[in-house]
Amino acid sequence: MIYLVGSVIAALAPSIEWLLAARLIQGIGASVGVTVARAIVRDQFIGSEAARIMNLIGITLSVGPAAGPTIGGLALASFGWQSVFLLMVGFGLLSCATVAVFMRETAVADRSWARPDRLLTAYAEVLANPRFLCASLVLAGAVGALYAQSTMLPFVLIDKVGLTPTQFGAGMLMQTGSYFAGSLSLRALSRRLGGSRCVILGLCFTATGGLLIALSTQMLTPSFLSIMLPVGISTFGMAFITPYIITAALAPFPHIAGSASAMLGFIQMSAGFAGGLAAASIGEPLIAFGIIIPTMELIAVAAYFGFRYTSRHQTA
Repeated sequence: MIYLVGSVIAALAPSIEWLLAARLIQGIGASVGVTVARAIVRDQFIGSEAARIMNLIGITLSVGPAAGPTIGGLALASFGWQSVFLLMVGFGLLSCATVAVFMRETAVADRSWARPDRLLTAYAEVLANPRFLCASLVLAGAVGALYAQSTMLPFVLIDKVGLTPTQFGAGMLMQTGSYFAGSLSLRALSRRLGGSRCVILGLCFTATGGLLIALSTQMLTPSFLSIMLPVGISTFGMAFITPYIITAALAPFPHIAGSASAMLGFIQMSAGFAGGLAAASIGEPLIAFGIIIPTMELIAVAAYFGFRYTSRHQTA
């Protein structure tokens, strides 16, 4: 409902200030989906089964980001910017109806956890777990880079490469298509390789993509392929990382799965926000893209070493 209200305000916004406020409201509402979806999985599944379900969710979710920029670009070109937010109003109504009709509770509700003191206690417990923190930093680097580059790619591809907004929307299919391909590949390989090896393979792809981003922005004249091929490699690897790391991060907290899921999302979103701020401070989108995204990918790799160390230490 919060997302729906934000969408209506955005569609009717008389100024950029109203639009930004509406987008903030939309974000507050939309954050519920990620948090609750992960908590629902934690309520019902553990271990490799939970990772398999997270992978299935990843495959499903890749459809939205793949179709979104394309549909948005076509709507913008055909009917103006308000039509983009009217589409979001329709999506909000559909989401509300779907939740009301199909969603079932997966945990015993305890409203006392909504008290501020208990919420703070839950978050303190989550943040005191070194394994959770390292897993969060892996996602902050890998997934946060995806959010951060979304603030830079429009400027790089439209202003530097010369794509139209509609072409940009269609071109983003390479990013989400890579994630979809990675998710399908993970589904085929996960039982053969195991969770930890899949994460290592995924980190190799993301690190390679980050390195190619750094090199291409320094050595090549920007083009669609010089920008998006490295992005596709990184995104392909990200699909291998997220199911196992999310499952491992939430595993110690069956009693506060919602709080752990919320904090996990907050950390990775904050990383993307920080990356966007860093890009704004640099000022030049192409330079920022070539510095910030590779740095975040390397942070993910370093954090995984910490995750492995803390996992062995806690097990011992």
